[in-house]
Amino acid sequence: MQVIGLCRFSYPAIGGFQVEHDSIEDRIAFLYAEARLEERFQLLETIALPCLREQTDQDFELIVVIGDSLPTRHADRLRDLCADISQITIHVEPPRKQREVMKEILNAARRDPKAPCLQFRHDDDDAISVDFVERLRETITDCPGLVAKHRTLAVDFNRGYIAELGAKGIAATEIHRPYYVAALGMYVKGNCPLTIMNYAHHKILRFMPTVTISDEPMFVRSHNGYNDSRQKKVKPIPVTPIDAALEAEFEIRFALRQSQVRAVFGNGNQP
Repeated sequence: MQVIGLCRFSYPAIGGFQVEHDSIEDRIAFLYAEARLEERFQLLETIALPCLREQTDQDFELIVVIGDSLPTRHADRLRDLCADISQITIHVEPPRKQREVMKEILNAARRDPKAPCLQFRHDDDDAISVDFVERLRETITDCPGLVAKHRTLAVDFNRGYIAELGAKGIAATEIHRPYYVAALGMYVKGNCPLTIMNYAHHKILRFMPTVTISDEPMFVRSHNGYNDSRQKKVKPIPVTPIDAALEAEFEIRFALRQSQVRAVFGNGNQP
């Protein structure tokens, strides 16, 4: 079964952000600000890409969507970082309505629209477990009755970590949180045009059956200077520096390496 992931890398969509801007020009200026983009690249390099390289099931695709106004030097840097991950395709789009364009991209990526597929979203500042694709497939295989009766089915791995990354390394805390973007997948029946981008991730349970699995940590969600969902007043989540045991778990489960985080963020003069 085809597995398709979608990642937006600072794509200046019309809508789709909790932080409002008066014009698309203002949004582009915010997204492409040097300090913001530098942090996005640091997070992409250290947390979002390593877990994809080390997936135990390599039979998946990830479409990274960028704007056609992304400066060439940044687009080239993105391509260089992704060059060794054959599953990644970089897709360039002008500013368009968020859900409209993302649904179109996902449906165009289906090799055979008559066949079922699996879909997931992947934020550029989060990690999924290295066995996420494998376990997503296994879970759908375990649910033949639901698959037979419904056009769509969501799979939510709701256990993971909140983490902050910087020159000093990783600080984190474990959480159980339903229907995050990270480690949330969806089955789509053949001949069904619905996509995972038809739904706000935290509302997906209103529209289809969902299967929740909580046995192991399956995501790392980073809190950083530019989380869209945290630009407004939100309750802070305390984190503590990871110990040796958790450092080893992060490397094994998420390919998230303390030494790489310190090196990349240290070079960028981040705190």
